[in-house]
Amino acid sequence: MDKILVHGGQRLSGSIRVSGSKNSALPILAACLLTKEPCIIRHVPDLSDVHYMLQILSHMGAEVERASGTVTVRAEKIKTVAPYDIVRKMRASVCVLGPLLGREKEATVSLPGGCVIGDRPIDLHLRGFEALGAAVRVECGNVKVFAARLKGQTINLRGKFGSTVLGTDNVMMAAVLAEGVTTIEGAAAEPEVVDLANFLNAMGAKIEGAGTRRIVIEGVEELHGAEHSVIPDRIEAGTFMVAAAIAGSRVTLRRVVPDHLKAISDALIQAGFGIETARDTLTVVGNGKPKPVELVTEPYPNFPTDMQAQMCALLCEGEGISVVTESVFPQRFMHVAELKRMGAQITLEGASAVIKGVERLSGAPVMASDLRASAALVLAGLRASGVTEVNRVYHIDRGYESIDDKLNGIGAQIERVKV
Repeated sequence: MDKILVHGGQRLSGSIRVSGSKNSALPILAACLLTKEPCIIRHVPDLSDVHYMLQILSHMGAEVERASGTVTVRAEKIKTVAPYDIVRKMRASVCVLGPLLGREKEATVSLPGGCVIGDRPIDLHLRGFEALGAAVRVECGNVKVFAARLKGQTINLRGKFGSTVLGTDNVMMAAVLAEGVTTIEGAAAEPEVVDLANFLNAMGAKIEGAGTRRIVIEGVEELHGAEHSVIPDRIEAGTFMVAAAIAGSRVTLRRVVPDHLKAISDALIQAGFGIETARDTLTVVGNGKPKPVELVTEPYPNFPTDMQAQMCALLCEGEGISVVTESVFPQRFMHVAELKRMGAQITLEGASAVIKGVERLSGAPVMASDLRASAALVLAGLRASGVTEVNRVYHIDRGYESIDDKLNGIGAQIERVKV
């Protein structure tokens, strides 16, 4: 198991190339199960979550080849069972349910694991499958879905805390091979959903409305192979934007979609930082301590929950008092206790973190609890005095491709140590 040592006080400047999106790549790889023909996926990030997904696809009978960020999947013959041993490490493994149900009309998948950031149920996924005509059973830790046939219906996927991204993905993948027309109301509008829909359409699906709250899917008899390039990872890009605000003078991100980053850009502008955009680049201009801000996490296109921890790290050394409210996963504040070990002054009031800025954080041993919390702790260490020791960095390797190397490339001083 590795740990990361962040030597604080280094000034960041230069450019970083952003990797392909984890949250696009995982369902797109799962969607390759929908056809017997080869699919070629480019810009696939080198992450542990991606490795687990490729293991799942291989276990299910697909032939998988990987070279330099390009993955080729040929799923000519597939199994319909994904057992606990191979899905327990990653929550997103549940997204194989949709393609298996669509193609084979049955699937048995163990309930997934992954980050512990509060309740993340899959009841909306199962509601969608049932609406399409599938029978659903949950027994012995497994989800079993099966149907003689799938028939298009109107399905509402909006839940208590907003739309479900993976649920929208899953139902969309099942519906592309259903009879008739499926309408998903309350659909997630995230760019990753659009990316998956574009890949499915390239395979011969008929999907309209992706990127809005209403997606219409006209079922087809079969899909064929296709090539696709995964969009840039907006959360990785956002994380580096915050790193630049914390410790940078001028940092440029390459291979980004600036429109996908608008809510993050707006938050940083509100905090006093300069943002410059071009067609596929974005530059953050440092401007000292952040001004106090009030943020609420909400589904896209608003401020993303996956950036909440990183913004908390930035605001710890800000001016005045900031308030960050978590409306998507109200329990997602496990990074707060670790930031307080570094000298942050944060009070939790229900689903809000009230942050009183301090002059400077101090390096300390801290423990990563989940993917985005681990990134926040690394960012906090960039300006902290002394050395910040981040343990359990296997969390960060789930969603960030070589984060230490990329930050070192623009002036950070970060070591990865095996323990």
